[in-house]
Amino acid sequence: MKTIIVYSDELRNYDFGPGHPFRSNRFASFLELYREKIGDNKVFELVKNNEPARDEELELWHSKDYIQTIKTASAGITIPNLYRFISQDNVNPITGEFPEGIEKATRIIVKNSMLALDFVQKGKSEKAVNIGGGLHHAKPDYGEGFCIYNDVVITARYAMKKYNLERILILDTDAHAGNGTCEAFYSDPNVLFIDLHQRGIYPGTGFINEIGEGKGKGFTVNLPLSARTSNESYELIFDEIILPLAEEYKPEIVIRYGGSDPHPDDEITELGLSLEGFKMIGEKVREISKLCQNKSVDLICSGYKQDILSKVWLSLITSLSGVEVKLEEPPLKVKSDEMLTETKNLIKKVKENLQPYWKSMKK
Repeated sequence: MKTIIVYSDELRNYDFGPGHPFRSNRFASFLELYREKIGDNKVFELVKNNEPARDEELELWHSKDYIQTIKTASAGITIPNLYRFISQDNVNPITGEFPEGIEKATRIIVKNSMLALDFVQKGKSEKAVNIGGGLHHAKPDYGEGFCIYNDVVITARYAMKKYNLERILILDTDAHAGNGTCEAFYSDPNVLFIDLHQRGIYPGTGFINEIGEGKGKGFTVNLPLSARTSNESYELIFDEIILPLAEEYKPEIVIRYGGSDPHPDDEITELGLSLEGFKMIGEKVREISKLCQNKSVDLICSGYKQDILSKVWLSLITSLSGVEVKLEEPPLKVKSDEMLTETKNLIKKVKENLQPYWKSMKK
């Protein structure tokens, strides 16, 4: 069955301005490479949507005050206490102002993630991708880390509300810990949240002993990776931790998000995942999705160097769909097994922490 890719022309307005790492030309660059390499491949279908999410949909995670403030600031109206609601990395670095028009673009990103879920749940596609989704740092009343509304949380809660889903696997492969998503589901056993990220960088969360609380204890799995961690380590983590947990949890859908920032050429982090590593992630997610009738939703927006960003996004999407695409990649400086011993120690500690809650972690 085909893979639907949801996008919007309005993404040109999800832009924090010159000098900021997050520029909207990433979306056009990806679509250009997509059309060059994929063309008219019938496995994929591009679906355009410019309809924004409604307030009541945003309120599945965000407060009314926050939504109103963001809407007002995006209209160019000065908010005296703006930094109560957003961090300084969510404004134009030159003007210090919140970008006009960005709020509508963020609403569309949220809606597109919800639509991706709808396409999968209604049987129109086994797999759906939202180009622009995965804004995992946004909290109920605070936007940070280039994220304004958290489409990941909203989509998962929408899946629970509309489709009565009770077992959602959320896999965060972004190089930064998904603090907003983690906060949303920290005490919720309806979500198994697994987060691979570089240790010791922004946002400073995602420690190995953060495994949930209350009824959700054991349902948050943090895998903080050392700098230079690369393909072999990632694959070992999938085989030793992620796949066994997924098989035991038996998810009803898989939501994965994350872009190119674990690639060394992206240069914003120090991880060492190559294009082959990203393809492996797509293949592993496809394998996990077999546990839930091949259903998965992929959300992709992160990454900061356009050339490698587009290649990584395309690698994730095509491997998720079982399509082979040849992409050139310069030789990497990172050795594939440099951090393998450290990764094995991490896996051992994670298993020890999770043993009281998961039979598969006792093996």
